Amino acid sequence: MSTGGRGCTLPRVVGLETDLITLYHCADARSFRCLWLLEELGLPYDLRVLPFPPRSKAPDFLEVNPCGSVPWLQDGPVGLSESAAILAYLAGRHAPCDLAVAPDEPGYPDWLQWLHFGEASLTAPLATMLRYQVLEAPERRLPAVVADYREVFLSRLAAVERVLQRSDHLAAGRFTAADISVGYALMLARMMGLQNDLPAAVRTYWARLTERPAYHRAKSRQKQAPAAQQETRP
Repeated sequence: MSTGGRGCTLPRVVGLETDLITLYHCADARSFRCLWLLEELGLPYDLRVLPFPPRSKAPDFLEVNPCGSVPWLQDGPVGLSESAAILAYLAGRHAPCDLAVAPDEPGYPDWLQWLHFGEASLTAPLATMLRYQVLEAPERRLPAVVADYREVFLSRLAAVERVLQRSDHLAAGRFTAADISVGYALMLARMMGLQNDLPAAVRTYWARLTERPAYHRAKSRQKQAPAAQQETRP
């Protein structure tokens, strides 16, 4: 369940204008992880879609998050900006369910590992590639850096492939927030043209993830923002 879009209108007093969870988001940025999980959980939320990069194109957002980055999740007095932390918070705090793995479950260490691996080990090198291949001015682009970090990403992806050769999911034998964390990195890799570099087991895994109705709802939800706000990058 979600509320109607409000574009990039920002609150004057953060967390006091609505009882709903509020997610500040740029289309297909890291905040997509959080949007996808909100749809999986079926929680009511208010989505604020910002133009990219919000630190310069939506300067009022700095009053919400001084770093000027997305995601930013506001839940009453709680404000979080790290996508993996938001996944853990939402899955554990608001709707304890199969999307989280409890500390007394055998799959808990794997859940923590992959929840953070998706961001720190997979998305980080992709973000460096994106910067020096696309976002920087042409004279500042560095093909050698892009090539180096492509190899870093692919070498780390081997760990994902190893797990997927014996299991359909990364932790506890079921779909969890950890799959969303790693799944976003695969989404970004495909956006950057690396789909043919993904191992077969990873490509099959990605196909399964994109069959989930909540993934499609999240994709549809972000498209409801005005057309002028759709020119975004992670």
